Amino acid sequence: MTPDAADLSLVAELRAGSAARAASRPRGPEVAEVRDEAGPGGLRLRRYRPAAEPRPVVVFAHGGGFFLGDLDTHDALCRRMALAVDVEVLAVDYRRAPETPWPGAVDDVAAALRWARPVAVAGDSAGGFLAAAACLVLRDAGDPLPAAQVLACPNTDLTLGSPSMVSEGTGYSLDAAFVGLAARVWTPDPADRAVASPLHAADLAGMPAAVVVTAEHDPLRDEGDAYAARLAAAGVPVRQWREAGLEHGFVQDADPVSLAATDRLFADVRVVLGLETVRR
Repeated sequence: MTPDAADLSLVAELRAGSAARAASRPRGPEVAEVRDEAGPGGLRLRRYRPAAEPRPVVVFAHGGGFFLGDLDTHDALCRRMALAVDVEVLAVDYRRAPETPWPGAVDDVAAALRWARPVAVAGDSAGGFLAAAACLVLRDAGDPLPAAQVLACPNTDLTLGSPSMVSEGTGYSLDAAFVGLAARVWTPDPADRAVASPLHAADLAGMPAAVVVTAEHDPLRDEGDAYAARLAAAGVPVRQWREAGLEHGFVQDADPVSLAATDRLFADVRVVLGLETVRR
């Protein structure tokens, strides 16, 4: 199955808008080094180093509904993470839909994890989905896992079955119609959507420790909360909370409230990675 012409036209329109917004965003903070490099199979990566000396590595998967976003759209966020957590951030330019449907992007993030052997994998929105799904791939293959998965406003359920998809699905920064489009172009066969979704994995035991933050006014809120709850029920250490009053994608925003919330996320990442003994 392939997306229909109307969905393909909408994807092209949204990509143009996303590129324009990325070009207009302020540049992120300066870090010691930013360089593009080739990963496994020629996969394009971008490394952010906060200092000249080596630091632990965090692999990062950007959001964008599986068809938007790239290394440039999340450049400022990666810079901030590198400095705040004091890690090297390795951003993955995974293959996007509709040109490459599921599971292509999951395979790319899993390949980056095998290649880089990071201490953590992180992602926002669809990138959170990819981070979680890649960990499931590695776990099921018996491959080494990162110590932590860091998920900001993650998508975990392509079936769109959570109550917040209705209650928070209109009037905020992310709407249910966009999430539906993302599901259709990345998993054109509806039968694949539950199979692909981390929330519907048969067993979450043995997954990395998790930091999961959701936002009150986000259609993905309930599925992120539910994934954190399922991890905890499976015996996985979880630090999870919901940011009151905020909307989807706040980690990309530069207003004081969003910046403070993102700093709380970075502080918890430091705790989980053993870089800080108490939460800031």
